[in-house]
Amino acid sequence: MKFTDGFWRIRDGVQISYATEVREVRPESKRFTTYASVRKVARRGDTLNAPLVTVECFSPAEGVIGVRVTHHAGKRRPGPDFALGGDAGGAGTVRQDGPATELTSGPLTLRLDGSGPFALTFHDADGRELTRADARNTAFATTGHGAEHHMLTRLALGVGEQVYGLGERFTPFVKNGQTVDVWQADGGTSSEQSYKNIPFYLSSRGYGVFVNHPGAVSFEVGSESVGQVQFSVEDQSLEYYVVAGPAPKDVLARYTALTGRPALPPAWSFGLWLSTSFTTSYDEETVTSFVDGMAQRGIPLTVFHFDCFWMREYQWCDFQWDPDVFPDPDGMLARLKEKGLRISAWINPYIAQKSPLFDEAAALGHLVRRADGDVWQWDLWQAGMGLVDFTSPEARAWFQSKLKPLLDQGVDCFKTDFGERIPTDVVWHDGSDPERMHNYYTQLYNRTVFELLEKERGQGEAVLFARSATAGGQQYPVHWGGDCWSSFEAMAESLRGGLSLSLSGFGFWSHDIGGFEGTPDPSVFKRWLAFGLLSSHSRLHGSTSYRVPWEFGDEAVEVARRFTLLKHRLMPYLYGAAVEAHDTGVPMMRPMVLEFPDDPTCRQLDRQYMLGPDLLVAPVFDTGGEVEVYLPEGTWTHLLSGEKVTGPCWRTERHGYDSLPLYVREGAVLPLASDDTRPDGDWLDEPVLLVHPCAAPRYEAGVTVPDTTGARAASFRVVRDGDVLRVTASGTGRPFTVRVAGGPEARGTGEVTVPLG
Repeated sequence: MKFTDGFWRIRDGVQISYATEVREVRPESKRFTTYASVRKVARRGDTLNAPLVTVECFSPAEGVIGVRVTHHAGKRRPGPDFALGGDAGGAGTVRQDGPATELTSGPLTLRLDGSGPFALTFHDADGRELTRADARNTAFATTGHGAEHHMLTRLALGVGEQVYGLGERFTPFVKNGQTVDVWQADGGTSSEQSYKNIPFYLSSRGYGVFVNHPGAVSFEVGSESVGQVQFSVEDQSLEYYVVAGPAPKDVLARYTALTGRPALPPAWSFGLWLSTSFTTSYDEETVTSFVDGMAQRGIPLTVFHFDCFWMREYQWCDFQWDPDVFPDPDGMLARLKEKGLRISAWINPYIAQKSPLFDEAAALGHLVRRADGDVWQWDLWQAGMGLVDFTSPEARAWFQSKLKPLLDQGVDCFKTDFGERIPTDVVWHDGSDPERMHNYYTQLYNRTVFELLEKERGQGEAVLFARSATAGGQQYPVHWGGDCWSSFEAMAESLRGGLSLSLSGFGFWSHDIGGFEGTPDPSVFKRWLAFGLLSSHSRLHGSTSYRVPWEFGDEAVEVARRFTLLKHRLMPYLYGAAVEAHDTGVPMMRPMVLEFPDDPTCRQLDRQYMLGPDLLVAPVFDTGGEVEVYLPEGTWTHLLSGEKVTGPCWRTERHGYDSLPLYVREGAVLPLASDDTRPDGDWLDEPVLLVHPCAAPRYEAGVTVPDTTGARAASFRVVRDGDVLRVTASGTGRPFTVRVAGGPEARGTGEVTVPLG
């Protein structure tokens, strides 16, 4: 939200009161509180008839400093609030030096100088200024003739500083110059709206900022004041956290330690998912023809997904199979299971009036109500639908009880669709503030379903395909990009959204291969196949048309087969990256700036990414196969062709549908599975270690291969000593092959030596 009219003036109807002068500082051992007047106090009378702003500074965890700015502290706070980790006793140390007060937490220091105009400055461990809230940058404002009260802060942007994140945003990747409103909306992928709004941004200067407010947060990213990021909330208090680096990966590690690390999805979920699509006609015969068609064409399929119309029309959700279309669901699921498939089913948190569950939920008080006691209803999406009130423990248990029979039938996971269309003119069971609950609702929804899956299937076996999310939603993977068009432009905007989400703390992300709305041209579909199967999770799904590859020609079948088999071979490497995301919060799909923060060229790249630490992927957004790709410093080897390229350099390449820029980083050791028929096989059965040694005569590297639970199964140490490459295994006595990229290979157990001369 903008409050000013250019540099000099305030907008009509707006009054702003800035924290101006430090009147008192109250230090404690691990935190301090300061009180700032909103005008200079020259005499005692100036303290009368004027506000005082309370600013509390504290540290919930090492390398994280929180600032809470309050005008009136007596406002009732009904919640909800983000569940944050950290040290309950505080992690900071306060030091006073004359009029200055400093709070230090790990490599981060906040400094308040009480001798000048009110200002907060954040420094790193080397004393380098990261950002600051100067005078006239901490304030409250009233609008609408005083009817609305906003708290706002502006943090300085350095010269050339760039801002990323703020959720899954399909607007330009670098957020400078944008107004970003954190407010859940079902807006597709081609507008400024977002399904996944996260009040956290990452700076190219090596720090992050998290605004701890689950409701509407408005960001002006170098847009109202071009040298600052402004964030504001309609409230009496504003709390934000500055998160230290120094590297972007360090920022994400600290941020996800605070808001929650992603669960580790099961290994099978990384295989290919195939859907019925949305409004297409399908029954068991159709489903079987799809499944058998994939097998006949040699395309391994892991998950089959039933979209909305597995239930009867007008009755979403009643969680009952449509008896006219699926008369024998138990038998059908058993038959699909015999083919080795996992089963996914679509759900949403809305109960249509025609559903038998509507009256039941209403009678039990499990549906959200208006202030007069009526059940909140509307006809958008489903006729007369109500909304499950997940603030009620009883409603959560009731919802889970309706899903459990599906799990007992053989369903393995759920697509938790929607969760954004949440009204604010309602009363919640636990008394939550409706405005704060609008964004937060998705957290309760996805957590309810995820916890049921963990309970019934076991930890490590739970996975969602979720559309909406807020801060902390990364704990319940996987999320997909929502409703996109079937075009190259939509493919590119989907990637932008996924990369923005990954810099917002989300470790896993997917999208609808081929696009959702419309029917893609075969060239779009084939290019999207390569991109989709080199994403963390891969799903074929559409709206009004099927997404089985043969609908798009024989070549599409070959492309689907090629990249599905490739993903399966890469699974030991990919699952290692998944374990890293689970352990550290560093995502699987990494924007180039995350892996190469010191390379200025990487800071704006949004059409390529690193898949894990060592694979560079550049999807092709062109029918003819022309693509621009940037390779950072070092020697890069194309995984499919073996071509070596020395960076840093820009390249314009042309690829057939069976290829794309897919480069391996110098020094990498890629563990490859011998079994390419499934994603969750025995990765230590005759694995191949594809080594890309550095040119230096002495080179060391290592790689760990996890098992399908994420535990370490084996480790391999690679040492180059002149013209000899020696690989030593630990944790396994089984044979493995060492293959030097573009060179010789050798097989053995325990230790394998490969001559390089």
